[in-house]
Amino acid sequence: MIYIHWLFLLLYALIVVAAMIRVLMDNRQPAKTMAWMLVLTFIPLLGIILYFFFGQNTRREKLISQQSLDQLTKRSMLEFVEQKNLVIPDNHRTLISLFANQNWALPFRGNEADIFTTGHQFFGSLLREIGQAKDHIHIDTYIFEDDPLGNLIADALIDKAHEGVEIRLIYDDVGCWGVRASFFERMREAGIDVHAFMPVKFPAFTSKVNYRNHRKICVIDGQVGFIGGMNIALRYIKGRHAEGWRDTHLRLRGSAVYALQRAFLVDWYFVDRTLITNHRYYPDIPMPQNQCIAQIVTSSPISPWPDIMQGYVRILLGAKKYVYMETPYFLPTEPVLFAMRTAALAGVDVRLMVPRRTDAKFVEWASRSYVMQTLEAGIKIYLYKPCFNHSKLLVSDDSLCTCGSTNIDFRSFENNFEANAFFYDEAMARRMKQVFISDMQQSTLLDDTANLSRRPFLHRLWESLMRMLAPLL
Repeated sequence: MIYIHWLFLLLYALIVVAAMIRVLMDNRQPAKTMAWMLVLTFIPLLGIILYFFFGQNTRREKLISQQSLDQLTKRSMLEFVEQKNLVIPDNHRTLISLFANQNWALPFRGNEADIFTTGHQFFGSLLREIGQAKDHIHIDTYIFEDDPLGNLIADALIDKAHEGVEIRLIYDDVGCWGVRASFFERMREAGIDVHAFMPVKFPAFTSKVNYRNHRKICVIDGQVGFIGGMNIALRYIKGRHAEGWRDTHLRLRGSAVYALQRAFLVDWYFVDRTLITNHRYYPDIPMPQNQCIAQIVTSSPISPWPDIMQGYVRILLGAKKYVYMETPYFLPTEPVLFAMRTAALAGVDVRLMVPRRTDAKFVEWASRSYVMQTLEAGIKIYLYKPCFNHSKLLVSDDSLCTCGSTNIDFRSFENNFEANAFFYDEAMARRMKQVFISDMQQSTLLDDTANLSRRPFLHRLWESLMRMLAPLL
């Protein structure tokens, strides 16, 4: 018995050394590698637990084979090839090529988008489209709350399932930890095919707890699609404030719905291992006669590159006049922070809008040091006052814009499964710009850098400590 504790220490030392070797072999950024080495060395036991949950690099894991991705893309490719008079704008050709080459995010022309800035608008439209569904409904969401609104949506889906409409639903297991199993079981019993995304079960998927499906995608009959920042939850209609949370969501019509469908079916293959390529899911769509080009871009911790983050960097460094951004959480990765500061110092009008108060205090504290760095570079920071602003959008130079599920933070850029719609169209960009300007009129410009820099020492120290945890928040 006297040697048991030595055997335990030896086993622990071997596990720590193995973890260190794996960190080294991942060839991450030196700062990240050194941080994990220090955690594993100087935080006994807790350090290895943190690494097990949050530190493992999944970007090289092939959880979906290339052959399967090719088959899931085949129909989209055929439609792309058949497009007539597709004109790629020269000023955005490199960005479009970046997404197409890395992400199979094919550009589609002939699209229309309705912009929803309130939960009343979005959920009213969603319920109306669900009610008109004839063939299938595909929903991919981070949160499907067991509240009055969630039950209203669930009842509408159950009614359509009884009518013979084929329904598939993906919800994130961690995002719905607080939702009773009976809520989803009721839908399953009605014939709805429901799957949790990457369930956290000890020990098999415990290491994946940090990698969540944050996408908000809905496709109805292959002809109408929704994408944006709203989950299915009552807080978007009535939260802690009378007007609920502020967010931005889109309803799409046109050929970009093919790309939304592909994004959902890739996720469906991930959770169900069913390869769905049938023509019925890509029906002929009456395309609007316009040149509004759109790309549906996804990113994930298992893709070779952080696609959406690279797109943001490319937009910022290529901007000529302005870049306006809204995000609920501002914990930027180093490339994005560098691009923002570089653009501002080069004379580009860079504006960032964040909520005056967030729903996560730790994130609010951690973001303040980043805000100070952006202010020093001349970036205009706006604090949205009426309520919590959960909107994720970017618009630049009256020529391109994007909206989706991606926050400007480590988690969205590196750890989460995300999806954004990128538009290369002047009219669409101006509409998105107007959304930002309307929000700006309800915001306070943060320009008193002198007072911010004179915050009490302990406040600044605490914010810096929280910043160290930014990759985990």
